[in-house]
Amino acid sequence: MKKEFTLQLSPEEAYDPELFKSTLLKKAGLSLDESEAYARQTRRSIDARGRAIKVNVQAELFIKETPTPLLDHHPTYGNVSNSDQIIIVGAGPAGLFAALRAIELGVKPILIERGKDVRARRRDLAAINKEHIVNPDSNYCFGEGGAGTYSDGKLYTRSKKRGDIRRIMEILVAHGATEEILVDAHPHIGTNKLPKLVADLRQTILDHGGEIHFETRVVDFILDRDQIIGVKTLLGDIFKGKGVILATGHSARDIFELLHQKKILIEAKPFALGVRIEHSQNLIDRIQYHCEVDRGPYLPASSYSLVQQADYKGKQRGVFSFCMCPGGFIVPAATAPGELVVNGMSPSRRDSRFANSGMVVAVELEDLPEYRKYGPLAAMHFQAEIERKAWVAGGQTQTAPAQRMVDFVNKKVSSSLLDTSYQPGLNSVEMRDFLPEFISHRMAFAFKVFGQKMKGYLTNEAQLIGLESRTSSPVRIPRDKESFEHTEIKGLYPCGEGAGYAGGIVSAAMDGERCAEYLIAKYINS
Repeated sequence: MKKEFTLQLSPEEAYDPELFKSTLLKKAGLSLDESEAYARQTRRSIDARGRAIKVNVQAELFIKETPTPLLDHHPTYGNVSNSDQIIIVGAGPAGLFAALRAIELGVKPILIERGKDVRARRRDLAAINKEHIVNPDSNYCFGEGGAGTYSDGKLYTRSKKRGDIRRIMEILVAHGATEEILVDAHPHIGTNKLPKLVADLRQTILDHGGEIHFETRVVDFILDRDQIIGVKTLLGDIFKGKGVILATGHSARDIFELLHQKKILIEAKPFALGVRIEHSQNLIDRIQYHCEVDRGPYLPASSYSLVQQADYKGKQRGVFSFCMCPGGFIVPAATAPGELVVNGMSPSRRDSRFANSGMVVAVELEDLPEYRKYGPLAAMHFQAEIERKAWVAGGQTQTAPAQRMVDFVNKKVSSSLLDTSYQPGLNSVEMRDFLPEFISHRMAFAFKVFGQKMKGYLTNEAQLIGLESRTSSPVRIPRDKESFEHTEIKGLYPCGEGAGYAGGIVSAAMDGERCAEYLIAKYINS
C-alpha cells in the first residue's frame, strides 16, 4: 500500500529522518512500530514568512510494498566510436550534456576544452588563491565542468521551457549526486562534490566512444562559404564534423573576438555588474529565521533574494542579489592577468560562517555610449575595463578592493575591514574609485531599501568585495528561435551561457541537449 501526503512540518520533523517517519505513521493512523513501512520525501521547501518556521513537504509512505524508484530516466548509451561526429567546443554543463545527448542519439561527440580536466584544475585554483597567479586557460571559469564546478553548483532554475529539468537532475543523480536534489525546492550539489560527478560524466562519454581533448584551445573556425565544417586549434590541429556546438561560457572573450573578426554575426547584450556582499551567516539566519541566537541543528543555512528598482538621471534599473551563497566563500574568478573578478561558492554542507551574494545593477546598452565604437563587443569592453580598474584598486594583485557596507553608503573609506572568506585578502578603498557612478549610486540607494526589507541587513558588520562582473555573457550569438542554428552560419549552434541562452548549470545542460538534438536532426538524421 502507498499513501501520499502534503504536510507542513516543523524543521525537526522535516529534517530528522526518524522523527519524520514517525510523524508520517501518525498521520496515516498506523502504529509507530510498523516494521514494514518506508517513508520518504518527494518535495521540500522552507516557509520562513512567519515567526515559526515551517517546512512544506510532499511525502510518500509505503506499507508492505517495495518503494518505486525515484529515478525514472535511464538513458541508453551505445558505442559511437565509428558514428558520424559533431564538434562541441567547451566542456561546461552545456557541452557535457550535449555530448551525452549526442551519444544517446547514436552520434559521436568530439569535445574540445581549452582548460584542464577537473582534477588538474585544482593546482591552478590554488595558484590564484595563494600566489595571485592567473592561468588564462585554467581557472575558476575555464576547465572541465565550467564555471559552476568550483564556484558553487546551484541547480535551481526557472527555465521550464528549455527542456526537462527532472531529466537533467536524474542524470546528475545517476552520476553521483544525492537524491536530495530531486527533493529540495532549491537543490544544490556543492563545490566539494561536483568534481567527482563531472569526472563521472566524462567517463560515460569516453566509455561510449566520445572524444574529449583537454588543454586544446580553438583559435579559428573552418568555413565553407556560409557553413561551418570544423575548427582549428592553437597547435594547428583541425577537427571536422557535421556541425559545431559552441558552448564556451560567458568569459571566453577570445571566442567573441574571433566571431567578430570572422564577420559571424554577434550582438552586444545587456548584463549586470556590481560587487559581492559578505555578512556573517549567523546574522542572515537571525534575520531570515527570526531567531535570537542561531538557526538550531535542523534548519539549513538561510539565503535571501532581494531586488529593487533604482533611479539615476531619470533612468530606472534593477539592483538585485545574484547567486546567493549561504555558508559559502568568495573566490577569485579572473580569467586573465591584470583583471580582478570575484564569485561566490558554497560547499555541500554550507557550513562556512559567512554568507555572500552578488549585488549587481542591470547594465543596458544605452548606459554605455562611449563604448559604441566597439560595436557588438561594446558591453564586453566595458566589463573588461572595470575589471582592470578593480585590479588596480586592489593593489595590482588578486587582493580585492573592499569597503564596509554603511561606509559605502556614506562615501567613507573604511578604517578597518572585517574577517573574510576571500583567501587572497582585501584592500580598503572607496569602491567608487572603480565603480561607475550609475552603478554605485543605484547600489547605495538599494542598500537603504534592503535594510528596511531585512532589518539588520544594512550594517557595517557587512562588507562589499569587488568586482562581481561575470553575471552573464555581455555578448549574444544570435540563433533561430525554432532551429537553434545561427541565423547566418549553417551548422553552427550557439549554446549555453556564453551565447546568451542560459543562466546556470541546469538551464545550460538543457540547452546543450536541445542543441545536440536539433543539429543531429538536421545534419545527420534528415
